[in-house]
Amino acid sequence: MFVACRSLQAVSKVVPSTVSGIQRRLLASMSSANKFDLPDRYRGSEKSVWVEYIQLAQETQPLNLGQGFPDFAAPEHVTKALAEVCTGENVLMNQYTRGFGHLRLVKALSQLYSKLIGRTINPATEVLVTAGAYEALFSTIMGHTGPGDEVIIIEPFFDCYEPMVRAAGGIPKFIPLKLVKPSGSGPVSSGDWKLDVDELSSMFNSKTKSIILNTPHNPIGKVFTQEELTVIADLCKKWNVLCISDEVYEWLVYKPYKHIRIATLPGMWDRTITIGSAGKTFSVTGWKTGWAYGPANLLKNVMTVHQNCVYTCTTPVQEAVARGFELEMSRMDSPECYFYSLAEELLPKRELMAKFLSDVGMVPTIPEGGYFMIADWSPLANKVDLSQEVDKYRDYKFTKWMSKNIKLQGIPPSAFYSEPNKPLIEDYVRYCFIKKDENLHKAAEILQKWKGSN
Repeated sequence: MFVACRSLQAVSKVVPSTVSGIQRRLLASMSSANKFDLPDRYRGSEKSVWVEYIQLAQETQPLNLGQGFPDFAAPEHVTKALAEVCTGENVLMNQYTRGFGHLRLVKALSQLYSKLIGRTINPATEVLVTAGAYEALFSTIMGHTGPGDEVIIIEPFFDCYEPMVRAAGGIPKFIPLKLVKPSGSGPVSSGDWKLDVDELSSMFNSKTKSIILNTPHNPIGKVFTQEELTVIADLCKKWNVLCISDEVYEWLVYKPYKHIRIATLPGMWDRTITIGSAGKTFSVTGWKTGWAYGPANLLKNVMTVHQNCVYTCTTPVQEAVARGFELEMSRMDSPECYFYSLAEELLPKRELMAKFLSDVGMVPTIPEGGYFMIADWSPLANKVDLSQEVDKYRDYKFTKWMSKNIKLQGIPPSAFYSEPNKPLIEDYVRYCFIKKDENLHKAAEILQKWKGSN
């Protein structure tokens, strides 16, 4: 189109009298199309697996175990707090609040993480409330990435990481987690997916600006160990690299595993920005409230992007989240604390999903944290007919075939890989188990019926 446009422009300058009205209209149309094309920094990120699969679910009406949100009620004290805030006597709770975070909420976050990190966190300069963890990631990446900066991304990764880095002018460098357990040697744990230390070390250089860490991990469910985090931390210190630590599933860890915040490792507070989520913490994903915390000199950049983008977040939601944190902090030594009780509630759901996936012939990876489970579906390859599916990768073909024919929807995990590495995960599917027991049992029945029909 650009070449054709330039050609017409040349013709109009040389022999303007010979350019017809149709050619002039075509020239104007093509010039307009070029002028309003998507900026280069967003090219390649036009498609979204979420948009595509929500549409697929609407068309095929499957039991949807794809998207990561609960289909059961959030803690009553949190939702009641929101209702009280919105209808209470303090009418200012429905107006703008402090741009970098509602005062009551940043104080609660400061109190909580000061205890967990083992240092005093300043609520005014070291905590930022954002429009979901998504915006915390956006503002952090934009605030700390310039043209030519290299950013190491561990695969699989939440699918916004790569386009955000590219939009900032950065150069993503990908390293995949690899399954080190031999096929057929027993149950697979998310801990069996590991980084190659030598490969990771080779990726750090003078151009490396940051590494994005996600623990507990989505979609594998890996909870990085002290040893693994120490390797990452030592490389960050050696090469003066920022660690962007996405810890939205911090409370969803199954015994005996424990979540370790990389900011607590020696020398890492000064080079870590940690990201959290009220949606994941309190099972209210629709509230779109998250945060970032870290040293003031690093958070200043994030705040600058935030104030020139979102500026301030929803006041009543922040107030309700703050009240939720205050209550949970008051009972952190009790089993009733939601920070711990949700993981206890999800454990039998995890076991149920692992069993029904195994029973039908898939090979699930048992997650140490989070609420997703990936499973190798390739043992079922002879039971599916993917010939009518036109997608490039087998996991897309499999999940679409399942939605249409078996009425069970999962997510293709190759959506969380760079283009060169997508073939590594084509034989897997991602399911979500933070669902009502009745829906998980329904999924088991759907799969058993399918198994019996073959």
